[in-house]
Amino acid sequence: MLIDSHCHLDFPDFHGERDAVIDRARAAGIKGMLTICTRLGDAAKIRSIADTHEGIWCSQGVHPHEAEHAAEVTAEDLIALTGEDKVVGIGETGLDFYYEHSPRDIQERVFRAHIEAARETGLPLIVHTRDADEETVRILGEEQARGRFPGVIHCFSAGPEVARCALEHGMYISFSGIVTFKNAQSVRDVAAEVPLERLLVETDAPYLAPVPMRGKRNEPAFTAHTAAYVAKLRGLALEEFERITTDNFFALFARAERAGLPS
Repeated sequence: MLIDSHCHLDFPDFHGERDAVIDRARAAGIKGMLTICTRLGDAAKIRSIADTHEGIWCSQGVHPHEAEHAAEVTAEDLIALTGEDKVVGIGETGLDFYYEHSPRDIQERVFRAHIEAARETGLPLIVHTRDADEETVRILGEEQARGRFPGVIHCFSAGPEVARCALEHGMYISFSGIVTFKNAQSVRDVAAEVPLERLLVETDAPYLAPVPMRGKRNEPAFTAHTAAYVAKLRGLALEEFERITTDNFFALFARAERAGLPS
C-alpha cells in the first residue's frame, strides 16, 4: 500500500476521467491520495473530491504562482477553510522564483500567512520552493523560531541547505518523479540521505511523470514507480518502503485516518 502525498485531482487534465484515474491508482496499490489546493476559488471543488471518495484527503491554500491574486489573504481566512475532517493540510504555499508569476514580496507575505495558519491549527504546511533556496531557508528559520509548526517540502528539487533546514525543524521531505530523471543526481543525493522516518513520495500529478512513464501525463498510479526507484536507492524491499512511507504520511497528516482507506 502506498499514499500519493501530493497530487492535483481537480486539474483539467483529469476532466471527465477522474474516477478512472482514481480506479487505476487503487489497482496499482495507491490506497490514499492527498489532492492539493492551489487557488482559493477552487477550495469547495477540492473538498468535494475528498468528501466523495474514500482514502482521498485535501489541503487548502494558495500556490505561489497565484499569490498575487490572493495578496491580502490572512491566516484567519485560511483557517476558516480547514474545519472539515477531510482537510488535512495547509497549502501548497511557498516561493517560486523560476517563473515569478507573482511578485516576490507578495509570495513571501502569502507564505507567512500560511505558516501562521499551520502554526495555529497544527495542520502541516505543504511547501513549494523553486529557485528560492536562500529565501526559503530564511523564512522557515525565522518562522520556526516564532513558534513550531509541522510541514513538508513537497516535490523536492532544491539544494541540500533546504533539506538540512527542513530536517532540523522536524519537517518531512517528499520526492516526486524528478528523483528518477537522468539529470537529477543532486535530488538523488538528498533522497539517499534523508532519514527514513521523514521521507514521503508523491506524483505532483498531472506533472513530472517518473521514468518509465516520462513524457506521459502523470497520475497517482505512477507513485508506484517512484516508490520502487527510491526503495532501490535506499536498499530496501519495496514492501518495507511502502510501510515506512505510509506510516510517515499518517504521522505528518495526523487528521487523516487509516480507517478511511478503501479495502
